[in-house]
Amino acid sequence: MKPTGLLHQTLVCVDANLGLCDRGKTMEGLTDTAAFATKLKNTLIQYHTIEDDKWRVAKKTKDVTIWRKPSEEFNGYLFKAQGVIDDVVNSIIDHIRPGPCRLDWDSLMTSMDILEHFEENCCVMRYTTASQLWNIISPREFVDFSYTVGHKEGLLSCGISLDWSEKRPEFVRGYNHPCGWFCVPLKDNANQSLLTGYIQTDLRGMIPQSAVDTAMASTLINFYEDLRRALKKA
Repeated sequence: MKPTGLLHQTLVCVDANLGLCDRGKTMEGLTDTAAFATKLKNTLIQYHTIEDDKWRVAKKTKDVTIWRKPSEEFNGYLFKAQGVIDDVVNSIIDHIRPGPCRLDWDSLMTSMDILEHFEENCCVMRYTTASQLWNIISPREFVDFSYTVGHKEGLLSCGISLDWSEKRPEFVRGYNHPCGWFCVPLKDNANQSLLTGYIQTDLRGMIPQSAVDTAMASTLINFYEDLRRALKKA
């Protein structure tokens, strides 16, 4: 899976923690996209094994629980979200991973473009999000590497932001540190699935940290609500 075309000219990988490229180095130096994807996957698996006592509850409803802990990637939080979804794994992940279906139901996402396909389960996408908290948080733009892969009896859809040189002045460029969604069938009911997400987003810009924390927890709750509604219509 070698990056081609426009990616050779304008993408920069900025997450040195994944050990695949140095800050400021172009994607031309990233000749092994499979290795990049594997390291990303392994980072998410590491998050998935963090002990329960390391997490603090940030928000809870009857259907979803959101936890958080200090991120090791930036001066913010790593959020964990978990809830049961009344559908099968493949259908849930098909709604979450990059594609036209995502825009139909995710109320936070306002646009999405696939910039590069490496193979069916691996791509680079650019997307924008709506303003939040009564416009305290203005619209954001992200450029993410996305990878979907089987994990144990379910699926993992994960991603990380890349530094894309083309910036649009109407958006603040946000950054997603390693993030992803694990989805596995329930042992006693294969038509229900446990969806667990790990999100650590640096929204950037001049925003009070308390506003960021409130927005992230509420956004994750809304994500589950939107997804459940979409799956019922499908």
